[in-house]
Amino acid sequence: MLQLKRPIVFFDLETTGLDKENDRIVQIALYTLLPDLTTGALVSYLVNPGQPIPASASAIHGITDADVADRPYFRDIAGEVFAHFIGCDVGGFNSNAFDVPFLFNEFMRAGFTWDVNVFCMVDVGNLYKIREPRTLSAAVEFYCKRQMQQAHDARVDITETVNVFLAQLLRYTDLPTTIEDLAVYTNHGCRVADLSGKFYYDADGGLRFNFGKHRGELAKEHLDFCYWMYYKADFPSDTNSILYDLLHEKPF
Repeated sequence: MLQLKRPIVFFDLETTGLDKENDRIVQIALYTLLPDLTTGALVSYLVNPGQPIPASASAIHGITDADVADRPYFRDIAGEVFAHFIGCDVGGFNSNAFDVPFLFNEFMRAGFTWDVNVFCMVDVGNLYKIREPRTLSAAVEFYCKRQMQQAHDARVDITETVNVFLAQLLRYTDLPTTIEDLAVYTNHGCRVADLSGKFYYDADGGLRFNFGKHRGELAKEHLDFCYWMYYKADFPSDTNSILYDLLHEKPF
């Protein structure tokens, strides 16, 4: 059994989006696991992000602008939140890649240095993926109820991929029934516009940004940013093709 020397503060964030530089926290919850493996109090804060909460984000976490209108900004509670982590290790679900760097940036903006070298980080999501791997072999075992043979021979791999797909169609009877809708579903609700994922098409066919300060906004409404992307930055050729069409007024 795990032997702890100090508490682990597990925490989760709800945010205005996924951009760790430009998006902001709207809720933080902290739940402490004590060294004897009992739990402390669950503490949570609603936070005014100082920017509109996109409808796409509200659809996920249910928090709207009205819910946080009279709540403190993060800078106003940063000291109180920071105090929860003093002398503790840190945990979460997919937290190493998202929650920890996101909160680190919020602390920095509020004037607090959160030194990640003085605590250990336990990512429960990573532990799940390590112990329950999401490999093709694991998928064959889960869906087809047998062991996969000769993994990493391309002929075997693609044959088993089709077998898994057919088993998924039988298992999940509520899946979309057209290839167009299934493609959107397997891309987390977005229709792919470019392979690097900088753009996506909305339900009306509008081309929208999928990153940065304009995430979720129509690309044609920010041609200055598109100009910077095309002429000043270094993006893949298929992304640049989209930018070229935008800057030359091809309709989307």
